[in-house]
Amino acid sequence: MSQSMRRCAILLLLILFTAAPAIGGEIRLSVAASLKDVINELTAKYEKAHPGTVFVKNYGASGALAGQIENGAPADLFISANTKWMDHLKGKKLVEEKSIRNFARNTLVFTGSTGKKVTGMNDLARLYKIGIGSPKSVPAGEYAQTAIKNADMERQLQGKLVMAKDVRECLMYAELGEVDGSFVYRTDALQGKKTKLLFTVPQKLYPEVVYPIALTVQAVNNRDVKGFFTYLRSLEAKSVLKQYGFIL
Repeated sequence: MSQSMRRCAILLLLILFTAAPAIGGEIRLSVAASLKDVINELTAKYEKAHPGTVFVKNYGASGALAGQIENGAPADLFISANTKWMDHLKGKKLVEEKSIRNFARNTLVFTGSTGKKVTGMNDLARLYKIGIGSPKSVPAGEYAQTAIKNADMERQLQGKLVMAKDVRECLMYAELGEVDGSFVYRTDALQGKKTKLLFTVPQKLYPEVVYPIALTVQAVNNRDVKGFFTYLRSLEAKSVLKQYGFIL
């Protein structure tokens, strides 16, 4: 190859390289099930603005996700539906402590399609089956269990609670009519097509619902992950969260 042809080939490669969009890396998310819809929209927006970025998303109960990370499952960013499971991973030194911050807040409600009058906690005694996330791993279930206890309704609801693996399964039970109603977050209830929000659980009965977010220790120096982490605190991301009913 002549020197002039070699120069032309190098110039062509430079043009192609600079014209091609930057290729982002893989970003692995472990996120509380109640955030599924809003995170799907946020990742879609981010992918559009950052061609080549690939998200691997894992949704589920916060306790189950924390257990997976503890057992070595790959994850770059963790969002829990309560501080309990974030604190658990922090104690295990599996998340970067300095990166922990509050992502959003939510409210516990009761939703269903029952024809019975249900306007408060005391009315739950009239129902036959009630959906609730397993309190051992599902924060929404733990919040609901606390509310039931503080409302002095444990005896009246004994034998009526149907356990679900996460808050979205709770909503599904209510949508399919397998239970009279379910304890879910307000943002989940807004997604219901066959159910309606029957009442909001009084805040005095359970701790405030907070979603902490953090980078895992293996992602601290990953520029792609840190870029998305920064985006989640942007005005655009906050606007999307509000649209889905989350509290900032």
